[in-house]
Amino acid sequence: MAIVSKQLKKTDIEKRLTIPSKSLKCFPSLAGKHVVKFKARDESGRPWEFQIYTRKGRKYLKPVLTKGWRDFVCSKELTIGDKVEFDKEEKEQGEAVMYRVRVVRAVKIFGYVLDHKSRANKNRVKTEQKQMWHLIEL
Repeated sequence: MAIVSKQLKKTDIEKRLTIPSKSLKCFPSLAGKHVVKFKARDESGRPWEFQIYTRKGRKYLKPVLTKGWRDFVCSKELTIGDKVEFDKEEKEQGEAVMYRVRVVRAVKIFGYVLDHKSRANKNRVKTEQKQMWHLIEL
């Protein structure tokens, strides 16, 4: 199950990814600081290093991914409406925790997001798109 699953907005694409405060407990501990780095692998196995930044000394931390995030966005050619999901793999005691990051593309027709596709449901989406185009042609 994803620890963070977010449909991307303009700010997420252009600047930083905001994440829910409640998901902070699933990432490496801030240990009294307001910045922590972590690594995640994408679907192809490529490692990415991200930095979580929070507000200093405030009750509401408002965590965001900063460093590494824009490189990821540009490399993956993410657009508004795409989803990004972070997963945490539990390891045996003493082993390092591994994070995974996955992109789920928005299926858009005439600018509207109809669904999201990943490798797992790619064929189903193609079938549905063919059916939709058939209906549009009628």
